[in-house]
Amino acid sequence: MTTGTVLWTPPADVLETSRMGRFMTWLRTERGVDAADYAELWQWSVTDLEGFWRAIWDYFEVIAHTEPTATLPDAAMPGARWFPGATLNYAEHVLRMPGLGDDDPVVIAYSQTREPVTLTARQLRDRVRRVAAGLRRLGVGPGDRVAAYAPNIPETYVLMLATAALGAVFSSCAPEFGSRSVIDRWTQIEPKVLVAVDGYRYGDKAVDRREEVAAIRAALPSVEHLITIGYLNGGGDWDGLDGDEPMTFAPVPFAHPLYVLYSSGTTGLPKPIVHGHGGILLEHLKMLALHHDLGPGDRFFWFTTTGWMMWNFLASGPAVGAAIVLFDGHPGHPGLDATWRLAADAGVTYFGTSAPFLMACRKAGVVPPAGAIRAVGSTGAPLPPEGFRWVYEVLGDAPQLQSLSGGTDVCTGFVGGTPLLPVIEGVISCRALGSRVEAYDPEGKPVIGELGELVITAPMPSMPVGFWNDPDGRRYFEAYFDVYPGVWRHGDWITIGEDGSCVITGRSDATLNRGGVRLGTAEFYSVVEGVADIADSVVVHLDADGQDELLLFVVLAEGVELDDELRGRIRAELRAALSPRHVPDEIHQVRAVPRTLSAKKLEVPVKRILTGTPADRAAARGALANPESLTAFEELAASREAVRDPL
Repeated sequence: MTTGTVLWTPPADVLETSRMGRFMTWLRTERGVDAADYAELWQWSVTDLEGFWRAIWDYFEVIAHTEPTATLPDAAMPGARWFPGATLNYAEHVLRMPGLGDDDPVVIAYSQTREPVTLTARQLRDRVRRVAAGLRRLGVGPGDRVAAYAPNIPETYVLMLATAALGAVFSSCAPEFGSRSVIDRWTQIEPKVLVAVDGYRYGDKAVDRREEVAAIRAALPSVEHLITIGYLNGGGDWDGLDGDEPMTFAPVPFAHPLYVLYSSGTTGLPKPIVHGHGGILLEHLKMLALHHDLGPGDRFFWFTTTGWMMWNFLASGPAVGAAIVLFDGHPGHPGLDATWRLAADAGVTYFGTSAPFLMACRKAGVVPPAGAIRAVGSTGAPLPPEGFRWVYEVLGDAPQLQSLSGGTDVCTGFVGGTPLLPVIEGVISCRALGSRVEAYDPEGKPVIGELGELVITAPMPSMPVGFWNDPDGRRYFEAYFDVYPGVWRHGDWITIGEDGSCVITGRSDATLNRGGVRLGTAEFYSVVEGVADIADSVVVHLDADGQDELLLFVVLAEGVELDDELRGRIRAELRAALSPRHVPDEIHQVRAVPRTLSAKKLEVPVKRILTGTPADRAAARGALANPESLTAFEELAASREAVRDPL
């Protein structure tokens, strides 16, 4: 696992200079926990769950309106109970902004629709105070739902914090989502207030959303108030959502709903995942401060939309004293270097993005301008070794690259990086503190150094408090706990090394398993997309009803056509790098690979279309970045069916 090239090494004084190092010193003096290194610290954190999470609570000085009576009286999954009796408020901790002065910038927002906006700590607090008062005037109180059909702009952020301050429940959908996908999400939670933009600009294209807003409003009889932000065309009544009352924070129980996130919704109704105030607060304090080493002086950026959990993760930055940089627009307009130039202009110190974006930059030969970046975060898909190497080729050896993986389900990364461990190409450095991640073999036994099913065998505070409108917990149980009793099954393949480092190789429900040789799709793409002239790819294994076909679909560089010579090169590379069993039976050229709005490839829906499921049932088109990409797979499925059954 750790035989790869070391690309970054922690500085000699890391224990004195990093927040995780200072936390270890505090544990030693205040708790008598003497961990010699990260491995020992992690082991303690997942063995003494109560000691670890109470230490996080105390170290970050959580503001409790009512103190908890215990830390974890019931650790059974599902249903673990954290900090019973405690009352607190997530928004109060974000707006505390430790280490930031009233006039320090805390929200720096860039957009392709309007000029940049900067909010100081004082301005952010004031705007949240006024919008909370406005919501209260509309009758919004604890438990009511407030929905935002709005992009990654300050208004959406202020609305989320104001909603949380009242003890109401927030939910956002990016305006890239079509109306059907939004309606599928919000009919489940019945919002009382809907805030929506009239449109936005993506690159040089104006996208009007007024018809979609009208359709969403018409489909949601629960909505009593529609507030519009004139983001594209001006006007709107957002400024009317304003009041002048003192800032107060509703004290709510630890597990009180904070916001509802959704599974990608590529098949069936998206799961409405409810996250609680306390669990999100503790998890994000731990991850942002200790693992990402964020604090006062940092400017934290992650390219995301409001429809991806990374927006919620970014939103917690001020809770650890970091300013956040928001961006709404096309990250590759007018060129792939645009986002890097924005980061340099904004003084970004932590640059977060997706693995597909980094690989696209590598392929395009992007050279980022000089800037203040000291760390790079990569998620959304496994980052192959060549992606690691590219980051260090263009940014030098100073930044720490943190490849992390987690999910909407826990609103965090449960494997990632730490300032205490080196960066090794192609490898995720560690399992996060408090996250007992293991690899299970087919018999449900933990394995080391072997490919296994990613499971979490101890509760985390940010596991969902449940699904919305799931009174008996059946949907929640079926989503995570019906395979291994009492153990969370996440749905990824993972290999965990002796040293705790990890490699994730794709979704376990999209595994390539030919002749008993199991392979994660990430390994496959690393080989295929390393072939000259290939820009993107998706692979599926059709293995039902006696089938055993491996089909590869490739997107080619401009002006290139798929011919026998290129097919031969692809097959030769796969045979040499993986195995003869992973040479595709068929290779087809397509114009685009179907992806979600957060850039994940849709392997399972493609597989379902090719085995006869209508495209509209296999994938929710409104949840796709490029719904037109499904057409090629529909046509291929029809032609294959015609060949099989010519009558």
